Amino acid sequence: MILEKLDYDLTVCKLSDTSTIDLTKEFYFIGKTDEEISLVCKTENTPDNTAARNDGWKGFRIEGELDFSLIGILSKLSALLADNNIGIFAVSTYNTDYILLRKENFEKAVSVLTQAGYEFCTNN
Repeated sequence: MILEKLDYDLTVCKLSDTSTIDLTKEFYFIGKTDEEISLVCKTENTPDNTAARNDGWKGFRIEGELDFSLIGILSKLSALLADNNIGIFAVSTYNTDYILLRKENFEKAVSVLTQAGYEFCTNN
């Protein structure tokens, strides 16, 4: 399985509304529930109206489109990282899964997953 490194810094934040999100930008993940609006975005594109924000994230995605019948992909990745004391913030989209890690844990995570047989490439 190939994992694609995202070559930019990410921010995880909570918003009071979505009015300042510029959906023409390259990377946004918005989650809205009855309790909150969460946003993951490139740090440079973080809206001004954040109610809370947490900078300092890096990430990777599972390359390609994942079939919904596939089982345990995210579970295996997160277990390997947890076994090495690396916490994650996972995001799933229709096509694939993303794993975000604190920047200070990113290279350790790449090493752990490479040793477990995963391959990495960098997005362009």
